[in-house]
Amino acid sequence: MQTAYFDYAATTPVDPVVAEKMIQYLMPDGCFANPASRAHMPGWFAEQAVEEARLKIAKALNCDARELVWTSGATESNNLALKGVAETRRQRGRHIITSAIEHKAVLDTCGWLETQGYDVTYLKPDQKGVITAEQVADAITDQTILASFMMVNNELGSINDIAAIGDVLKARDIVFHVDAAQAGGKLPIDLKALPVDLMSFSGHKVYGPKGIGTLYVRRDPDLKVAAQIHGGGHERGMRSGTLPTHQIVGMAEAFTLATQRMEQDKQHISVLREQLWLGISSLPDVTINGDADGYPGIINLCFSGVDGEALLMAIKDIAVSTGSACNSASVDPSYVLSGIGLPREKALSSLRFSLGRFTTESEVEQAIDIVVKAVTALRGQ
Repeated sequence: MQTAYFDYAATTPVDPVVAEKMIQYLMPDGCFANPASRAHMPGWFAEQAVEEARLKIAKALNCDARELVWTSGATESNNLALKGVAETRRQRGRHIITSAIEHKAVLDTCGWLETQGYDVTYLKPDQKGVITAEQVADAITDQTILASFMMVNNELGSINDIAAIGDVLKARDIVFHVDAAQAGGKLPIDLKALPVDLMSFSGHKVYGPKGIGTLYVRRDPDLKVAAQIHGGGHERGMRSGTLPTHQIVGMAEAFTLATQRMEQDKQHISVLREQLWLGISSLPDVTINGDADGYPGIINLCFSGVDGEALLMAIKDIAVSTGSACNSASVDPSYVLSGIGLPREKALSSLRFSLGRFTTESEVEQAIDIVVKAVTALRGQ
């Protein structure tokens, strides 16, 4: 039996259209040159491809292409945003606000900043996994220089009201960073309208290649981001390193395709999520963790009375997870589930199912059949 993939929140397969585009920038007869090599025509063509890709993503996000900085992924984008702003604004204050259920790329970075003398407030979300603008307003002090919140939670699918939070921060001249790794290409994002200063994106979460991402840095003379990687002064001095043309072109193609297919993909995923939930909810004592009305591609389920790790072993023909891929080796309950107040026993009985563009009805039926049988057996019913 072929494994049915339900871990799209961890990573997505590269869309064949994207892969075909990338091949043109890899082979000897393609545009493989270093885009920083301006002494010859192959380098010019590579640089042109990089800048055209930047324009494509800027169009998808409605921002200026000059506001996009290439990185190796959302993790690096988050690090660059938080460390880069903390460094340039430390004379104004050393207080940062975030939430207790952010991705580790934000939480670990904030933890490191604490060792450098910064104070971090970790807001507790509600049971749905949402942070409110009122919570943010109450946490602000005269030392607050930066706030960071994700748009879509990677374990729950809950969606924060980025516009409302941004309005609160903008009124106080506090830099606002958003981790949009799970939102890019899936939810409408208009960076000209949103009160956001920095936003992180990943290629491999939107049917593009791994190892590439971008950081949106709003054009503002007062917004400075200190480089964290040095060596050549690429990307307007914010991020040095040879640009991977094929990955950049792939990410741009993936974002363009995702923008064109956004409603189509959302409808497809919503129908399959409903099918999955209706089938699995035939079991007793199964509940949805977090926000049932969040992003439809992520559904976190608690199977009361069943150990999540044991269930994973029993449903090995389905690719699912107990939480973020960054913590998949941990035997502790998901810090995200604990963060929304779920008791330890229930957190350890939970699995995340995430669906995507290539999920099929037959895979959903396969998952329902396997999960229902496995849970029934583990409960001894």
